[in-house]
Amino acid sequence: MKIETKTPIAAEIVDKIVEKSGIKEISRASIREVKRLINQIEEASGEQFVRMEMGIPGLPAAPIGVDAQIKALQNGCASLYPDIEGIPELKTEMSRFVKNFINLDIPADNCIPTVGSMMGGMAAFMTLARARKERDTTLFIDPGFPVQKQQQRVLGLKFETFDVYNYRGEKLKEKLESYLKKGNIHSIIYSNPNNPSWICFTEKELQTIGELANRYDVCVIEDLAYFGMDFRNDISKPGKAPFQPSVGQYTSNYALLISSSKAFSYAGERIGMLVLSDALYQRDFPDLIPYFGTSRFGRAIIYGTVYAMSSGTSHSAQYALAAILKACNEGTYNYLDDVRIYERKAATMKKMFVDNGFKIVYDKDENKPLADGFYFTISYPGLSGEELLKEFLYYGISAISLAITGSERQEGLRACVSLVPESMFPALEERLKLFKKNHAE
Repeated sequence: MKIETKTPIAAEIVDKIVEKSGIKEISRASIREVKRLINQIEEASGEQFVRMEMGIPGLPAAPIGVDAQIKALQNGCASLYPDIEGIPELKTEMSRFVKNFINLDIPADNCIPTVGSMMGGMAAFMTLARARKERDTTLFIDPGFPVQKQQQRVLGLKFETFDVYNYRGEKLKEKLESYLKKGNIHSIIYSNPNNPSWICFTEKELQTIGELANRYDVCVIEDLAYFGMDFRNDISKPGKAPFQPSVGQYTSNYALLISSSKAFSYAGERIGMLVLSDALYQRDFPDLIPYFGTSRFGRAIIYGTVYAMSSGTSHSAQYALAAILKACNEGTYNYLDDVRIYERKAATMKKMFVDNGFKIVYDKDENKPLADGFYFTISYPGLSGEELLKEFLYYGISAISLAITGSERQEGLRACVSLVPESMFPALEERLKLFKKNHAE
């Protein structure tokens, strides 16, 4: 293999900073550790990276929310504790939003604002883990968001995981059932669209998950962080199909995590939604009583878990989200119009990588080409994920390894398009061409 020694960033700068960081394997470093490493290399080299490691929105926050939040602060909400279960205006609009864009009927009482959907997930983990003594394990359909497993670890909870890459379509049922029939699983969690692979489950796959959840009495936690962002379908018209696909069409035993960070670019105020099916909200679990003083799941998660974690969430941010959802529900704000730029950027960037010898790791939803969106996955023939990630540092390109997402595709990396300005596309293309040249046989 012929390697040209000159790269956009000097090898001695990169090697010195990596050694000083104490990171033994970059492919096992957390997203935040990679971010810190890139910051240090940028500062030392003076060279701007093509930043693809962080899944951070790259767009301004929805102005409707900003205006409503400012007004709420001016009206004095900062001096008042919000109700733990959420302000009535927001709960009403959350219920309407779920009906308008997922076509599910959820009472407003079951809609709980949280400090980002990450908190909603953690609250669900904590409560479900106490609901039945004989059920002590969460099942992750991977690849997935690494921090959700970190939440399980810091809580001392058990989880199992499998990579869905080889189990799409008809194969999913047998694989899922092999875990569920053991009787220790209390919940299944996945993201849809998926972080990091951007796969989207088909209706047939969601039906399989829902029917197995019914048969084995397991709760499904559906992470909709990238709500409506499968751009192959226009999920932006209130009350009109197509709707955001959801396991809720096939089971009554579910919890939805809906983020305001990506679809509404409202990441900084940490406001998300935890939505519980009525069957789950009203269900009695006697094993909850020693921990929460009640057997009712909905009451336990609000007045037990959420109360203990944060006493609710930001008062003013709730008014912001209520205003955004109301505009979506009334059809005066099309949230997808603002975020379609991610689709365009992904299509362009993926082509650059493929044209320079890279492969797309997760490339299809069953037999259907994958959508272009917030993330995509890449590999380079002959290089492991560890090797590719480290070599990218010399070329001023950052990403994260699929190894920390539960993926079995250890050769792959996750790339996020959000923080890559189109003005940097020429630099990205130039660096990829040099990478190909240096790795030509």
